[in-house]
Amino acid sequence: MIPVRVNRDIGLVSGYQEYEIDTERNLELCLEASQDCDVFVKIVNVPKLRIRMFVNPGVKATVLFWNAMGRHLEVDESYEVMANGDLTVAYGECSDSSVDRNTFVALRQRGAQAVVSSASLVSDKKNYRINVVNYAPETNGDMKNYAVVLKGGRLMIDAVGRIVKGASRSESHQTSRALCFEDNQHSTILPELLIDDNDVQASHAMSIGRVDEDQLYYMMSRGLTVEQCTALLSTGYLMPITDTINNPGLKETLKKELERKIGELCSM
Repeated sequence: MIPVRVNRDIGLVSGYQEYEIDTERNLELCLEASQDCDVFVKIVNVPKLRIRMFVNPGVKATVLFWNAMGRHLEVDESYEVMANGDLTVAYGECSDSSVDRNTFVALRQRGAQAVVSSASLVSDKKNYRINVVNYAPETNGDMKNYAVVLKGGRLMIDAVGRIVKGASRSESHQTSRALCFEDNQHSTILPELLIDDNDVQASHAMSIGRVDEDQLYYMMSRGLTVEQCTALLSTGYLMPITDTINNPGLKETLKKELERKIGELCSM
C-alpha cells in the first residue's frame, strides 16, 4: 500500500494498486487513468480531501474509497470521463463520524459512462451531494446509493442526474435506498433529473423505510437478539460494495472490517 501524505499528481498504472491517505494537513490529489486500472484508496486520516481525476479515451478505471477515519471528513471531488471511457467510483462509508462529500462527474465525450455507488453505515451525519452530467451524445450515467441508518444517524443524499441539450441517445439513472431500524432516525433523499433533450432514457428509484417486522420477528424466533439481527441485515445490505474491485484478498479483508464495524455500532 502506497502512503499519501502530501499533495500529489498520480499517473495510475495498469492493473491493481492501493493507496493509504494518512495526514494532518488538507490534501489534494490529481489522478490520471491512461490505462485500465483498479484502485483502492483507504482514508485513515485527513481533514479535507480534494480529488481531481481524468479518465482518458477508451480507458476503464475503477476506484474504491474506504473511509476508516474516526473524525469528520470533508471531500470535494470531480471526474472527467472522455470518449468511450468507463469509470466506476465507489465509497465504503462505515466510519462512526460525520461526512460531507460533494461529487461531480462529467461525461465529456461520446460513449463515456460512469457509475457512482456508495454503501453507508450511518450513526452520525452523512451528507452527500452527487452530480452526474451527460455533456455528449450516447453517454451513460448511473448512481447507486445504499445506506443503513442506525440510532442517532442522519442521512442526506442530494443526487442530480443531468442531460444537457445535444446529448442525445444518452441515459441517466439513479437508485437510492435507506434502511432504518428505529423511528427516531432521519433520512432525506432528493433524486433529481434535469433533462434538456428528448431522445434519452432517464429514471430514478428511491425508498426509505424500516426493516420488515415479520422478517425481524422470524429471525428473533430463531434465537437471535435484536443487535444480532441488525448486524446481519446491515451486512447483507452493504456487503456488495466489496465486489467493486475484483480482488479476492481485498474483498475478504473489507468483509471482515465491515462485519467488525457493524458489530460495534449495532451493539451500542
